[in-house]
Amino acid sequence: MNSNSVIVTGATGFIGSNLVFSLVKKGFDVHILVRGTSDLNILGDIAEACTVHIYNGSIVDLKKTFSIVKPSHVFHLASLFLAQHDDSNITDLLESNIIFSTHLVEAMVSEDVPFLINTGTSWQHFTDDTYNPVNLYAATKESFENILEFYVQTSDLKVITLKLFDTYGPNDPRKKLLRLLYDISISKDALSMSAGEQKINLVYIDDVIRAFEHSHKEIFQQIDSHTRYSVSATKLLTLKELVAIFEDTLDVKLNINWGEREYRKREVMAPWSGEKVLKGWVPKIDLPAGLARAFR
Repeated sequence: MNSNSVIVTGATGFIGSNLVFSLVKKGFDVHILVRGTSDLNILGDIAEACTVHIYNGSIVDLKKTFSIVKPSHVFHLASLFLAQHDDSNITDLLESNIIFSTHLVEAMVSEDVPFLINTGTSWQHFTDDTYNPVNLYAATKESFENILEFYVQTSDLKVITLKLFDTYGPNDPRKKLLRLLYDISISKDALSMSAGEQKINLVYIDDVIRAFEHSHKEIFQQIDSHTRYSVSATKLLTLKELVAIFEDTLDVKLNINWGEREYRKREVMAPWSGEKVLKGWVPKIDLPAGLARAFR
């Protein structure tokens, strides 16, 4: 086992790519596990500082990768996120979030890789329940956590699952709320929204990355086989409050028609609050500072 060697899945996503940037800059030997069709452009020149391994669906080949790399930690961020599914993408959800994830852990245990930093979602806890998935995506994340229980009970594997809320930051390619707000601030187009009473839990990308890196250290001292933490902002805002701060920070006026859209089915009106926050970690970037960094 090489304590300086780590494997990252999901490196071509927004959070995963930022984690790779940070780990490389800190001197880690970073290996990224991607599919053959993955686009590495989001990593830019930093991809040359990493070793790229292709996942082709074979557990045997995955075991060979772990045998060669001998990492101490795997950061597992790869997943397929769909706010709403249909018949055409159920198989993709299962393959990405359950089958690949299980292949990953099977290979880790086979090759005695000791530490997994897993990624969950607050959407596993609709209406603050212990388990009540907002959507099928959240159900697949919970399903994998249940599968993990087998591995931690039958091996020496240690796991931290970080449950994320809404995340944001510079150069975020995802078509999320803040990007919509920024786009209409330029285009001056009108945007139909709900009544805006739902509360939002936003964490800036640098704080999210610090949580993953802090987990890298914390897991060495972990007593329990699998510990779950939330990566949460210290203050929640309603959607209307968020828009007001966005307008004030960027000195813009948005053309929003409040109440023109119905709340969607299973709208999260208040983010989950049931998990303990990662020990030794607190968010440092408040929303005005984060918005200024992301959009100015």
